[in-house]
Amino acid sequence: MSKYGTILIVDDNTSILTAMRYVLDGTFERILMLTQPDNILKTMAQEEIDIVLLDMNFTLGVNSGQEGLFWLRAIQKQHPQTPVVLLTAYADVSLAVKGLKSGAADFITKPWDNDELIRKLKDVLDMQQEIVSLDEVEKEHIRRTLDRCHGNLTQAAELLGITRQTLYNKMKRL
Repeated sequence: MSKYGTILIVDDNTSILTAMRYVLDGTFERILMLTQPDNILKTMAQEEIDIVLLDMNFTLGVNSGQEGLFWLRAIQKQHPQTPVVLLTAYADVSLAVKGLKSGAADFITKPWDNDELIRKLKDVLDMQQEIVSLDEVEKEHIRRTLDRCHGNLTQAAELLGITRQTLYNKMKRL
C-alpha cells in the first residue's frame, strides 16, 4: 500500500506530537512537527506539504480556538490548495462550524480515535485528487493517438481498434 505524502502537525503538546507520529507513521511518507505555529508559513515555503493538522489553541489557559482560526486563515492565504484539518480538545459545534466556514477541510477532537483520524486525513487528501470522467480519458487518448499518427485518421482508427467512421464520429464530440 502506498503512503500519502507529507503531513505537517502543529501542536504545542509534545506528547500529542509523539502520539501522532506513531499513529500516522504507516500512512505518511514524511511527518513534520512544530510545537509553535510561528514557523508554519516558513516551513510550508521550504517544504512540499500535502496536509496540515493544526491545533486550535497554543496559549496556556486560552481555549477559544481563535489562534487556530488565525493560523488557518494565514495558511489559506499563502497556500490555498493545502488542506487544513483542525484539532482541539475543546470541541463545540460553533467552533467547528466557524473553522469549516473559514476553510478547514475537517475537524478532529482530542482524544481521537486512531482509525477515525487516519480515515479523515485520507478522505481529505483523496478529495484533493481530481477524478477524470471516462469521456475525458477517451478524448485525451484519441488526441494522443492522432498526434502520434500525425493526423492520419485511418492509421489512428486502426491503432484504436475502431473504424475510421467511428473515430470521425467521436472526434465530432471533442
